[in-house]
This record gives sequence, structure tokens and C-alpha cells, in this order.
Amino acid sequence: MASDVETGRITTDIPARLDRLPWARWHWMVVIGLGTVWILDGLEVTIVGSMSEALKPTSTGLGLNSSDIGLAGAVYVAGACLGALFFGQLTDKFGRKKLFLLTLGVYTIATVLTAFAPNPLWYFCARFLTGMGIGGEYAAINSAIDELIPKKYRGRVDVAINGSFWIGAAAGSLLTIPLLDPKLIDPAIGWRLAFGLGAILAVGILVVRRHVPESPRWLFIHGREDEGETIVKQIEGTVAEETGRELPTIDDEAITIRQRRTISIPEIAKTVFTLYPRRTVLCFLLFVGQAFLYNAFFFTYGDSLTTFFGVKQTGWYIAIFAVSNFAGALLLSPLFDSVGRVRMIAGTYILSGVLLAIAGFSLGGLSAVTLTVFGVVIFFFASAGASAAYLTASEVFPLETRALCIAFFYAIGTAAGGISGPLLFGKLIDNASASKDISGLAVGYFLGAALMVIGGLAEAFLGVKAEGQSLESIAQPLTADEQPQPTNA
Repeated sequence: MASDVETGRITTDIPARLDRLPWARWHWMVVIGLGTVWILDGLEVTIVGSMSEALKPTSTGLGLNSSDIGLAGAVYVAGACLGALFFGQLTDKFGRKKLFLLTLGVYTIATVLTAFAPNPLWYFCARFLTGMGIGGEYAAINSAIDELIPKKYRGRVDVAINGSFWIGAAAGSLLTIPLLDPKLIDPAIGWRLAFGLGAILAVGILVVRRHVPESPRWLFIHGREDEGETIVKQIEGTVAEETGRELPTIDDEAITIRQRRTISIPEIAKTVFTLYPRRTVLCFLLFVGQAFLYNAFFFTYGDSLTTFFGVKQTGWYIAIFAVSNFAGALLLSPLFDSVGRVRMIAGTYILSGVLLAIAGFSLGGLSAVTLTVFGVVIFFFASAGASAAYLTASEVFPLETRALCIAFFYAIGTAAGGISGPLLFGKLIDNASASKDISGLAVGYFLGAALMVIGGLAEAFLGVKAEGQSLESIAQPLTADEQPQPTNA
């Protein structure tokens, strides 16, 4: 029997039972166990950027030149894109828990290998594997979180968790200050300790993550409804005990599912591009827009401070910028459930795009402080919108395709931001540095601004009002008894 044919048919109320749960300590365990991986990503990206000079000397580093450092960044990005696509497919096929344990293990081992790198080739290979682990995490974690968090809280939790990337970025920028101080730490081991810190944090996350269950939604679709039922009963008992009150009644109707062990890749592709073309276009524009926005400003930010304003220690500036990003995602996240997805995503995208354009026109008259103030204000709003792009990709496609869809759009955004972005903005920095005129970066700002405004307008016209809705009502599972028909969704 083929693995993608029907193996049974059941009627279940598992989604409705999970969605009606009140918030409890158990949900915090899910958030901590799964969501903290974004801190690792922020830590990785910031530390690597800050450690560039420490890796150049042959005596204390690895003897890398500027081209080698750029290559290492590209290798990390390539690993993240391929890891997202590879592990995303496996997440939909073998389950969320197996993959979020595997991908964190890949990241941990690769980070340790980076810390002990004896030569450039070893370092490049370790960076590729680290990227694969992080890319795989995005697919496995976003899908698992959405399927375990009640519908009432899904928007704020997703936005806040994705915004926690900037906790890692702030921590990484501050940690590099003592780690790069030769008076405090031997330069030969400072950069190795920086990479080792990521592995230590990952082990702590792994301890908590072991207690996060498999997604009951994934289980009942793949013919393992008894396991799903057992997990839901355990969750209900835990939540009732922690809240000290009876659970609410179930409002939604049960869903009938035609179970399959796996869903074929052609069927997944048909779903994304045929059944939901408008949602596909929307996610593409949201991911590309936020990728170029961050590259337009953040990629040029450190160099702008040192080249044009003579700032010697950029760690404090980057930390302030990172704090504003996380604050925006955290403080604005409840509005994505109350005001609504469409209004908030469109508003944050368009507002941050307009503000970035204003910054572009003002570049010639800015100082290090006023440039930072612009960044703090712009990305207070932009970080919430960018985080909501991941929320959108994870909730507007059917359950069977969720992880791979997240991986697909993550790979697009990462490739656009990590490959074409640095090529374009690196050239702009070189030209602006040669002329000693920071206003030469304005064209990059305008490009990032335009793409954000386009993404915001796409959300206004194509966005899905998913707040307070079950995942199954937003996008009916492919295995549902009543099959979805091709639409303009």
C-alpha cells in the first residue's frame, strides 16, 4: 500500500479541545522549550558579525581575510535555506517532536565544532551545519507552536517568540565587549568562548524541550489518534490542575479526517500554488519585504557608525537597536489577536517603510545618535510586522503542508536577505565610503522602504483574518472529509 493513500477515517474533536484551553503554566513550558531557539539565532548572527576581526589573525584566529568572512556568512545562509527545506519536509512527514529535537541537536554539535575549529575549512563546514540546524528549527518550531497554543493566544505568542531573536542579538552584542577585550580574555580563546556559549544555551533548551509533546493534530492525521487522544487528556488534566477550575466547554464541531501516513510532495505543491495562490503571493511579498528592510538598515548600520561617525565600540548601539526590536514585537503582539492580523500587519509594514524612506532622505544630516533613534523607532514597528510574516506562513496553509510552507518562505526571505542583500548593500557601502558621503546609502533605504510598503498593501488586499480562528477553519486539512476546492484564497 502506498504511504500517501487513505489508511482510515476518524471524527475527532482534538483541535477544538486544544483551542478552548485557558492559558496555564503548561503553555509557558511550550513557549520556553520551543520559542527560545530564536534567541540562539540572534546570538549566532550578532556574534559572528562582531567576531570578524578576531578571526583574521593567524596567531589567535583562523587567518581569515575579508572575503573568507563573507564566504562564511554566505555558507551559513545557504545552510539555513537548505536546512529549512530539508528538515521542513521531514517535519511534515515524521512529526514535529522528532525534528525539533534533531534540529536542535544539529545546531548544538555544529556550534561546538565551530568553537574548536582548527582551520578555515573546518570553520566553513561547521557554519554550514549550524545554519542547517537553525533553518530546520524555524520549520519544526513554528508548526509545533501553532498546533499547541490555543487560538485565542496564537497571534501574540507567535509574534513575541519570533521577536525574541533580538534578545539573542542584544546579548551577543554585549557579550562581545568583554570577550574581545584582550585585557580580560586571551584573544585566542575569546572568540571560541563566544561560540561555545550558544551550545551551552542550546543544551539547557534541550532539557526543557524533551517534555514538550508531539502535536496531537499531526498524530491524528497520520493514523495515531490514540496517542493524540492520550496527549490531549494529559494536557487537559495539567491545565485544569494549574488553573484550578473546570475547563470551558467545546464550541467548535468535530472534524472528520481521512488518515494518511504521509502526504506526497506533488500534492503539497498543488496545495500551495493551486488552491491558495493569493496566500502564496502574500507570503512571498511579506518575507521579501522584511528581508530587504533589515538588510537596508541593519546590514549597513555597524559600518555606518564606524565609517561615517567614528564610533569605536558599536556593541552598545547594536544592543539598543536590538532592545527596540524585541520591545516592539512584545508590546504590539497582543494587538494581532485583538485589532486583527490584516490591520496590524499592513499597518506595521507600511509605517516602517514610510519611516525608512524618511530616514533615507535625512541621511546626510544624521549623527550616530539620530541614526540610532531612527532605527529604534522604525524597527519598533517593523519587528512586529516581520515576526507576523512567520505567523502568516504558519497558519494560512493546511496542517499537512505547514512545516514545509514555513520552510519555503523562510528560505526565500533568508536567501533574499542573506545573499542578494549583502551583495547590493555591500556595494553601496563601498561607494559611500569612497566618497565619504553616507547619503549614498539612501538608495538602499528607498528599496527596502518600497518593498515593505508593497508587502503592507498586499496584506491589506490579500490578508487573512485569522485572529481567534482555529487552524482548521483558516485552512481545511487536505485529509478532511470535505475536500477544499481550488479557489482564489
